[in-house]
Amino acid sequence: MKRISVMAVVSVISVLGVSLAGQGRGQRGGGAAQQPAEVRITPVTAADLVLLNGRIVTMDDGKPEGEAIAVTGGKVTYVGTSNEIQRYITKATQVIDLGGAFAMPGFIEGHGHFTGVGEAKLGLELMPTKSWDEIIAMVDEAAKKAKPGQWIVGRGWHQEKWSKAPSPNVEGFPLHASLDAVSPNNPVVLTHASGHASFANGMALKLSNITKDTANPNGGEILKDKDGTPTGLLRERASGLVRRGVGEPALTTAEVAERNLRIIELADQESSAKGITSFQDAGASFGTIDSYKAAITAGKLHTRMYVMAEGNPAVLAAGLGKYRMVNGLDNHLTVRSIKVHFDGALGSRGAWLLEPYADKPDSSGLNTAPIPDVKATAKLAIEHDYQLNTHAIGDRANREILNIYEEAFKNAGKDAAAMKALRWRVEHAQHISAADIPRFGLMGIIASMQTVHCTSDALYVLARLGPKRAEEGAYVWQKLMKSGAIVTNGTDAPVEDVDPIPNYYAAVTRKTADGTVFFGDQKMSRMEALKSYTLNNAIAAFEDTVKGSLTIGKLADITVLSKDITKVPDEDIRNAKVMYTIVGGKIVYKGK
Repeated sequence: MKRISVMAVVSVISVLGVSLAGQGRGQRGGGAAQQPAEVRITPVTAADLVLLNGRIVTMDDGKPEGEAIAVTGGKVTYVGTSNEIQRYITKATQVIDLGGAFAMPGFIEGHGHFTGVGEAKLGLELMPTKSWDEIIAMVDEAAKKAKPGQWIVGRGWHQEKWSKAPSPNVEGFPLHASLDAVSPNNPVVLTHASGHASFANGMALKLSNITKDTANPNGGEILKDKDGTPTGLLRERASGLVRRGVGEPALTTAEVAERNLRIIELADQESSAKGITSFQDAGASFGTIDSYKAAITAGKLHTRMYVMAEGNPAVLAAGLGKYRMVNGLDNHLTVRSIKVHFDGALGSRGAWLLEPYADKPDSSGLNTAPIPDVKATAKLAIEHDYQLNTHAIGDRANREILNIYEEAFKNAGKDAAAMKALRWRVEHAQHISAADIPRFGLMGIIASMQTVHCTSDALYVLARLGPKRAEEGAYVWQKLMKSGAIVTNGTDAPVEDVDPIPNYYAAVTRKTADGTVFFGDQKMSRMEALKSYTLNNAIAAFEDTVKGSLTIGKLADITVLSKDITKVPDEDIRNAKVMYTIVGGKIVYKGK
């Protein structure tokens, strides 16, 4: 980036003592004239980058704030006043005058799906849609441009956010005939915003051999009409029945690598533009990790990655030792955790509950991973010194996974202190029984949550759970923190937009789109919310010694915002814009 301003070098000279007893050589007593004491120059390392004239919130209790920060060699070397920082500036220093803007430790995305963010850019982006009719129109346009047999894919629809239910429908979901009408010659598969369901048209069902006689897979459900005919809606693991890409020419190895790199670049650009400096990727194959390594080496991936390896116990056993990496590739890649999917999502009624859904009494959701497999994975995690991070949304899923964790700790001979040192996590922890909330603090289990899910899901949480269960255990950030648990923050992108600003707003207001506050006693304070998105996320990834706060010696990962989100009125938070995203002292994004 072009240097914004350069200021002259200022040296600080400290004269430790100059005392003359007399003048000249002929002093009384005949002694020699005393010489001035040694002049000592205070050593200062010249900065590569300086930000000044702003408000710097560090998340470091030792020095919580400053108005200027210096960076050398990719690390923080000074936080303090704009006057004092002058001594770090040379002609080679890049200086940014913040003009009163707000700087903070770089946002850390605590739970997202990095390649999912990139892939969403390659297909139909359905998140903004307000009705099934809008989606039909988008597919219609795509089908007109597609070659015969080419698959049309998209992601982001959510039936609970449509202005009206489609007609006809089953459980509020449309029938595939409506897609068939606009795309008879192209298979279509559209992934739910949560990623826990998908909708296929007739051609996609046919190519995948999904008929009225197809049985539900373990941990999944094919939604059927009263005649037993598939509607097109596939819950949880049933989505895996879709043979996506059948009928299309197979990509060459080089084409696959090129596509993977493009997906990573798109996700990286989107993350940087939203002020994210580190991304905790909640589930990636070892092959995807290889792609990350290649992208970092090629200089195509600037976001720092903390990746949770994913696979069945046999796959994990074969790869965990080989792939373990902590702060590798110049602090751009860490692989020391495992991701397990234990249940589904609330929106698709796949979250595993202790009691049936209030709006679907014949279902308590789905357990999507066999308990013996999860126990085997827990054992592997301890053996290979990996953190275990388990997707658990429903109260039954949360209870069962806490039981599995507790059993694994006991079998490994771990006492309370040793349990907490492992920093195992529950991803989402959205709906928890009152009896299980204290267990998070007692066992040192990190609640890896997504505050924007609270305000986004509130539209249907009361319908799914009923008021009593919702108040008791839905998105209970304060109750978990009071138990002693660490609560972290993220967006689950591409389930939600990866943008931290709406997420931060949700954390401190719990306001839904219509202004309703969803159980406001569980709101976070401004600083609790900021900590959940910075230092707490670093702690949850064993990275708090190198990031999460703007402490001298830590990585200079900095996000600069146009507004001070710790002080502006609630409704002004959402107007904050990213001015700079800085990774290791290098500007990777500059706002317009």
